[in-house]
Amino acid sequence: MNTTTSNKTVSLVLGSGGARGLVHIGVIEWLVANGFEIRSIAGSSMGALIGGIYATGKLDVYTQWVKALEKIDVLRLLDVSFTRNSLFKGKRIIHVLKEMIGDHNIEELPISYTAVATDLHEQKEIWLNHGPLFDAIRASIAIPTIFSPHEYMGKQLIDGSIVNPVPIAPTLNDKTDITIAVNLNGKPQKKLITPQINQQINSNSKHQRIKQFITGLQPKQGNPTLYDTTLFDIITKSMETMQSKITRLQLAAYSPDVIITVPRNACSFYEFYRAEEMIEIGHNQAEITLFNVNEE
Repeated sequence: MNTTTSNKTVSLVLGSGGARGLVHIGVIEWLVANGFEIRSIAGSSMGALIGGIYATGKLDVYTQWVKALEKIDVLRLLDVSFTRNSLFKGKRIIHVLKEMIGDHNIEELPISYTAVATDLHEQKEIWLNHGPLFDAIRASIAIPTIFSPHEYMGKQLIDGSIVNPVPIAPTLNDKTDITIAVNLNGKPQKKLITPQINQQINSNSKHQRIKQFITGLQPKQGNPTLYDTTLFDIITKSMETMQSKITRLQLAAYSPDVIITVPRNACSFYEFYRAEEMIEIGHNQAEITLFNVNEE
């Protein structure tokens, strides 16, 4: 594609979807390379994490780190919780990200940023657009039963995707040319066009071992019996069912100018070892969807 500067300013909405959120990196890279100027980001869950890191100017640092994650690194990021409200505390991953990215206040970021979280007790959507960036991110990624709720501003906050997987509303008053939403909960595709990197991953014994490790966290293929269904199967399927339904309602209520859709079977919720593949899918989907936009 012609990379002549388009001069189009963008409000970017980054949806939730677990490891599929790594697609956002590829979308952002494609937009920047093709001359789109991102002036505003609203994100939910993994979208809040990727969007927030981009807003600090350190997305390249995070990208190199996540591409290099190995099995032992993943294990070290999981700090087991000894409470009854979650499997993991979620403090260790935030500590690692803070060391990598640095502390930032949202209001001091060079672009507008909003993370969406859910108030557990008030049962309502919360927009986090000021204060410490990593408090906003930690609240937005607090997947129920996986990570403990985040205590912030006198509230118990949990994952933003519970109420708003694709948070378009925070961008409605933006003075930008177009609003682009990235939906990670599209209809499954029987045949996914995957980049060549997938063949490299499959042929690499190290990645094969990681894949075997992750397999235990993934939903089973076909029709598993009650005894085959694991805790992670139930959590994953429940979250994806809920997010798909709410996403359809959100996209019907708020119509962004462009929707980049990624099928929900592109990867499973916990396949973070597939960073390179997901990033390339982001490039591809942005190219397919936006090919003619910067010529208009």
